Amino acid sequence: MATLDDFKNLDLRVGKILSADGIEKADKLYKLIVDLGDKKIQLVSGIKKDYSADQLIGKLIIVVANLEPAKFRGVESQGMLLAAGENGSISLLVPDKEVKVGSKIS
Repeated sequence: MATLDDFKNLDLRVGKILSADGIEKADKLYKLIVDLGDKKIQLVSGIKKDYSADQLIGKLIIVVANLEPAKFRGVESQGMLLAAGENGSISLLVPDKEVKVGSKIS
């Protein structure tokens, strides 16, 4: 079971997707460049079946910004976007109002 301190250690922020590019030989993966206000990070996410690159550009999303980097298909991911899934379909978690890029989630 996660504690309140576990949650407080996560750096959850609003990010804005600046670019979305497919990854060679990966049908489900995008390489995303995301603006977090004070820095830009690269994410790898398996949302290609549910979102076109055009749908993602400019979208505000929720990002876990302090995960240890990981590599997927040789491409480094420096965080994770939050999404919900059911029956093989993915839905991004997004703010329901316009908020400043980089805003912290609490």
